[in-house]
Amino acid sequence: MKNPWEDISLSDYENHMSLDSVQQLQAMNSIMKEQFEAYPVDTAMVLGIAGGNGLEHVRKDKYQTVYGVDINSDYLKVVEERYSDLSGVLNCLKIDLINEADKLPDAKLVIANLLVEYIGYEAFQMAMMRVRPLYISCVIQINTDEACWVSDSPYLHAFDGLDSVHCQMEETALTRSLEKIGYRKIFSESNPLPNGKALVRIDFELEN
Repeated sequence: MKNPWEDISLSDYENHMSLDSVQQLQAMNSIMKEQFEAYPVDTAMVLGIAGGNGLEHVRKDKYQTVYGVDINSDYLKVVEERYSDLSGVLNCLKIDLINEADKLPDAKLVIANLLVEYIGYEAFQMAMMRVRPLYISCVIQINTDEACWVSDSPYLHAFDGLDSVHCQMEETALTRSLEKIGYRKIFSESNPLPNGKALVRIDFELEN
């Protein structure tokens, strides 16, 4: 069965995410700047990289390798074109995280923003067991209103197919799932958004 993310155009996704009534693209960019700088690592992996939002914050004097992983090959082509200045550092990989986690390379930091919602806790556990990063930094969306989990916009129906794969996230459940494989929560911060939603960044460290 084809993943619905393979049929969503990048322009629809980015135009929706950057609307004044949504503002997730802008918020995520600011969060990713902090994620890339937070820990003493020289390799990172961004899961669900989409169009590469936030990659401009990668410092070549810090990072030897940054992997950009996505299931949509069209997204990855755009990322390579947009961030050609990261040539030699950025390595884009088309991987289905649910069925192909064994293809993931090693990295010391994993950034997974608005990603676990679409693969589930168990698949994310398996992916982290394969990569075994020192640090995991996640962003999940918390809906503090009773409305649809996708904010209303002219692009709303571009995301209709995601209902079949989307799972509502909870910080406690994500924390428990990663504790089971040896990670402890070390950071949590909520970033409020329009429409009664919030982006919650949660970081984890591999326990010795």
